[in-house]
Amino acid sequence: MHDVDAVQPLIRIEGLFKLFGSNPEAVMPLVHQGKTKDDILAETGHTLGLKDINLKIAKGEIFVIMGLSGSGKSTLIRHFNRLIDPTEGRILVEGVDVMKLSPKELIEFRRHKMSMVFQRFGLMPHRTVIDNVAYGLNVQGIDKNTRQQQARDWLETVGLAGYEDQYPSQLSGGQQQRVGLARALCTNAEILLMDEAFSALDPLIRSEMQDQLIELQKKLHKTIIFITHDLDEALRLGDRIAILKDGVLVQEGTSVDILLHPADDYVSAFVKDVNRARALTVSTVMKPAACCVGAGTIGDALAEVEKSGTDHGYYVGPEGYQGTLGLEALKAAAARDPGQRIDHSLLEATTAVSPDALIESVIPDTLDNRYPLPVVGSDGQLQGELSRACLVDVLGDGTSRNAA
Repeated sequence: MHDVDAVQPLIRIEGLFKLFGSNPEAVMPLVHQGKTKDDILAETGHTLGLKDINLKIAKGEIFVIMGLSGSGKSTLIRHFNRLIDPTEGRILVEGVDVMKLSPKELIEFRRHKMSMVFQRFGLMPHRTVIDNVAYGLNVQGIDKNTRQQQARDWLETVGLAGYEDQYPSQLSGGQQQRVGLARALCTNAEILLMDEAFSALDPLIRSEMQDQLIELQKKLHKTIIFITHDLDEALRLGDRIAILKDGVLVQEGTSVDILLHPADDYVSAFVKDVNRARALTVSTVMKPAACCVGAGTIGDALAEVEKSGTDHGYYVGPEGYQGTLGLEALKAAAARDPGQRIDHSLLEATTAVSPDALIESVIPDTLDNRYPLPVVGSDGQLQGELSRACLVDVLGDGTSRNAA
């Protein structure tokens, strides 16, 4: 999770408007008066592409911009590297106003700061795979040996080692898109712009490319602006998501925000058919553990569990979560010897789950276990609990029928 308010955002979009037509400046007063997109088109022949877009994008996050055809998402992404200039507004990258760059500075900005991955791959058919990948370095003036070696490294990274001397026409769609991704990464640009980058691919290949992007991002920590019309893709990839409709930003937030708190009927319609069990992780729905037991004796442990008002407690030692203590078993053991120290014979084998696990994957364990599942991080520490009630809360509004 990236808190863009806590740090200076890498990219800031302020008051961005785009009006397409022969004299947009003359028509902008109608936009500021609140005229609708349809009214402006009917009265002036101008098309309102974007209206008062304000965004902050943090360094190292995948920021997804989504919407239906005509929503303005592709228009917006083309403003980031000034393939399109706004009618009004500012585009700041690391505090630099991109609109104020000279033609020479803009060329350098595009060569070194931002790379773009296109929907239709954008490969040059007459160049080999390695020359396609190295193209950006060639433009930068990097010597041949260096750029060829870097291109080979990136081809290996995206799983295409051995394809260096082939031509794009010899590759599948998925392989071509991997070449496009390697070419964008090869320039070592800090920011990747990906405009419907996977939408031309078959569903299985598309899913593989999403997986690969997620894995690459764990290593590279690029700032990625990803355009899609597919909500499932947005939820899977995005640290945060912005939803556009008719050039207006209608909601911005995390996957959880979008799914559980849609801003209006438009967003509600988008999310109503999403299988939440496949989109949300355990960490988004878990609750704090009702009772953590650190006591050494059975009597003390029983007192802690009874005080919490629950029927169980999670036994936590210096190494983290150790197991689950049931109230009835504690009562029976305390009747025999309340001063006895807790040992592993008292602990029930309740399945521990990762906070990063998809809800779908833990539903069977939630149903099979008597107590809520302990949520345990990779460091062994208890982070919360996942109960059946948690699942009912998040899946019980009609999406639960798709969850199992």
